[in-house]
This record gives sequence, C-alpha cells and structure tokens, in this order.
Amino acid sequence: MYVTLKIGSGYMAKLYFKYGAMSCGKTTELLQVVYNYNRKGFNVILVKPEVDKKGDTKVVSRLGVEREVDYILSDDELLSDKVELDTVDSIVVDEAQFMNEKQINELWMISKLYDIPVLAYGLKSNFQGHLFEGSKTLLEKADVIEELVTICSCGKKARFNARKLGEEYTISGDEVAIDGIDATYEALCPECFIKKVLKVEDQKEIPKVLRKKNEK
Repeated sequence: MYVTLKIGSGYMAKLYFKYGAMSCGKTTELLQVVYNYNRKGFNVILVKPEVDKKGDTKVVSRLGVEREVDYILSDDELLSDKVELDTVDSIVVDEAQFMNEKQINELWMISKLYDIPVLAYGLKSNFQGHLFEGSKTLLEKADVIEELVTICSCGKKARFNARKLGEEYTISGDEVAIDGIDATYEALCPECFIKKVLKVEDQKEIPKVLRKKNEK
C-alpha cells in the first residue's frame, strides 16, 4: 500500500507516523509491512534507535514474530551517515519516539529529496503523559498521522502508557525505561490514568492536585 508512493510517477513520497499506546499492535504491523516490501522485491531497510535495548539487534513483536534490524542509530548519528540512500526503496523505523529532533527532521527531508517513503512507528507520549522529542517532531512534520487503537482494562480506548514498578504505578524516574527490562507498562484510558496514576479520585480533588504539581 506504500510502494506506489515511491515507484509511481507523479507522487511525492510521504513521512508516516503510526502511533498508539502500548500493546496496540505497532510492531506486528511494522513487521508485516517490511515482509510485504521484501516479498515484492523492494529494498526496505529497518531502523531503530540504540536506546531501545528490547530485542537487542532485533525487532520483536508480542506475538513472537521478529526480524533483524538493518541499522541501529545512536543519538548522535544520522541515517545518511550509514546508508547509501540511492539504493533504498523504503525506510521503516521502530520505536521512533526515542529518536531526536535532528534524526526525525532527516527522515522528513529524505522522504522529500530522495522520494523515499518513510514509515515511523512509536509511542506518542511517555509515562507522564508528555510528548517524546521524536514524537513531537513527527507530529509537526509527518504527512500522514494514524493512531493504532488498543483498549484499557475498563474497555475504553487506551491513550496513555502507565509505568509500573512491581504492582505500583509511578510518574517519577527517567523518561526512558524499556518495557520488560527496566519497568513494565499498562495502556490506560484517560479516566483510569487520572484515577490510578495521578491518584485523583474525586472531581473536587482536581484543583488541589494541580496546585500541588505547580508547586514542585
């Protein structure tokens, strides 16, 4: 579904951002896209940031499907430092939220100046509900933005990624803590995030909690 954006005449390649809360199927879809490109004989490269230690040098879905990554980027590297882009038909990025502004801007420029479609998959916000640097830049620059949906334990649409240490939710700690290695995560709807993570159970508590947060 993405190949014609590069191969067909009269089309300009696009930068896609496909995001969703934890367990929404991002990695499963990503691996299917890579498989489809490969099956049709196109040169697709799979990229992920070095900070993502899960799977080591592989991208691994929760269903057990995996694929070796073609390029791993450290925080100070650009993709063009490592890849001969003239030979590439498509670029697929896993955990794009961990990339920095410079790296995302490069992907955007590659999609336009090399006419290569770029598909970036990742989270939109961190465990505190704030945008990651990479996600913020993608929301600013992506031509197509698509949310992949999963559900909260209450049955509502999940939008937040709650971090858990043991059985307790937390909103403190470093921004990056890899799922299954440094912490665990649970996808929550806004209401459950407010009640379980922010500990606001009653409407009357809202002003008190917000004032307390501003005092920190």
